[in-house]
Amino acid sequence: MRDFQKPGRSEVYAQNGMAATSHPLAARVAVELLQAGGNAVDAAIGAAVLLGICEPGMTGLGGDCFVLLKPAGEERIVALNGSGRAPAGLSAAEMRGRGLSSVPLHGPEAVTVPGAVDAFCRLSADWGRLGLAASLAPAIRYAEEGVPVGPRTAFDWAEGEEVLKGDARRFYLLDGKAPKAGQVFRAPGQAEVLRRIARDGRAGFYEGEVAEDLVASLQALGGTHTLADFAATACDYADPVSGHYGPVELVEHPPNGQGATAILMLNILKHFDLASLDPFGARRAHLEAEAAKLAYDARNRFIADPDRTTRLAHMLAPETAERLAALIDPGRAMADPAKLAEAVHRETVYLTVVDRDRMAVSMIYSIFHGFGSGLASARFGINFQNRGAGFTLAEGHPNEATGGRRPMHTIIPAMLRRAGTVEMPFGVMGGAYQPNGHARVVTNLVDYGMDLQEALDAPRSFSGAEGMEVERGYGDAIRAELAEMGHKVHVPKTPIGGAQAIRILDSGVLEAASDPRKDGCALGY
Repeated sequence: MRDFQKPGRSEVYAQNGMAATSHPLAARVAVELLQAGGNAVDAAIGAAVLLGICEPGMTGLGGDCFVLLKPAGEERIVALNGSGRAPAGLSAAEMRGRGLSSVPLHGPEAVTVPGAVDAFCRLSADWGRLGLAASLAPAIRYAEEGVPVGPRTAFDWAEGEEVLKGDARRFYLLDGKAPKAGQVFRAPGQAEVLRRIARDGRAGFYEGEVAEDLVASLQALGGTHTLADFAATACDYADPVSGHYGPVELVEHPPNGQGATAILMLNILKHFDLASLDPFGARRAHLEAEAAKLAYDARNRFIADPDRTTRLAHMLAPETAERLAALIDPGRAMADPAKLAEAVHRETVYLTVVDRDRMAVSMIYSIFHGFGSGLASARFGINFQNRGAGFTLAEGHPNEATGGRRPMHTIIPAMLRRAGTVEMPFGVMGGAYQPNGHARVVTNLVDYGMDLQEALDAPRSFSGAEGMEVERGYGDAIRAELAEMGHKVHVPKTPIGGAQAIRILDSGVLEAASDPRKDGCALGY
């Protein structure tokens, strides 16, 4: 239990329904849709689409989504892949021929066809109760009337301002500058697009004037995108992947998402006695960092489009984790995980909703980097994602950039099961950090017995491409100890990720937590 004399927030409890999102308006809209007779799918779609207006640098109609869904009255979990594909004309060989070694982050080459809208339409038709128009109505109203910009959103907007180019500056800046907290952001062009989707379903986005705007804008920027690429977009159902850690089972979305990376991390960490270590000490942070290096190396080797992902079973096998764990020195950071492991083998929004009937939705919805590609369509102002930057240009690699293929994605929704019963939909935002974040939340709960809100509030660290980020929640002595172990330690400019979670208690009561690193909250009724 937290110290009530110190800053913090309590878990939220409710009996009928619960939503946890990264913006209060989205959480409120989700609960209102539940109270109007909608289910968790109706509410999740409504909250997600509104978040594209509340946090346009994080997500929007030009992005992708992944979903895990527990149907009412069942314990099975269904995965829906709402990630889009590269246009048919994309070619790694052509990019290599131009001397490129990676897909340009902010060029049309990185823009894959948006998949989220198709997924929302499919979810609503297959699982919803109120209909798509009801779910979209709040976002249409807020897009027209405007949304006051939240403090964290304003911080991120200022960071991403320089990325915006051309038409995107017209739609996403106010008087040429990033809006400040409290200023109102409006998106009437998106309101019109949403009205068309509400009326015509996916055809309102992937066909007709909206698709023509998207394609013409991308072609003018040098993209190879065609109307046929948009018309062919379709989401897919899949079977989740999972792995056990102590008494819980972590359930993740399968590739092309990186969820298997979190399972591998936990499988590696099983070989160490985390519970005996200080949860906020250097030793625990070090072991987590080393496990992440090895798990992410495996991700980079194997995860790609579902029909091109190789050796997934090997990645999830206990013996693979055992051999990787043996490479970790408990007192010293490894310099080159790829070389050591050779013989063994950035932004978004996350939300979760549970309804009265205990249907649970774990959804992540993203344009990848802050403001994605930094490009937008000329007429309606749809911001294009840069998910194609998740491809590699390495010839013959499973994740090689190829027309019609899906790139490796960082976004991963999750759920926890205990003894076969779904206990907790949850997710952690933050680009590459997400598998590490899932592993940290699980170990916070299982090894250290933290309360749910405490598990999300707790300080974070992450060993990535730029060295080891250690949040200010850790003391200087911890950073010094990690540096002595060989880590290149620095305090990150922005918080590491964000998270939302709802736990279904044995009593049937819902318990929820929302990460203070974002503007959001959990609400129930």
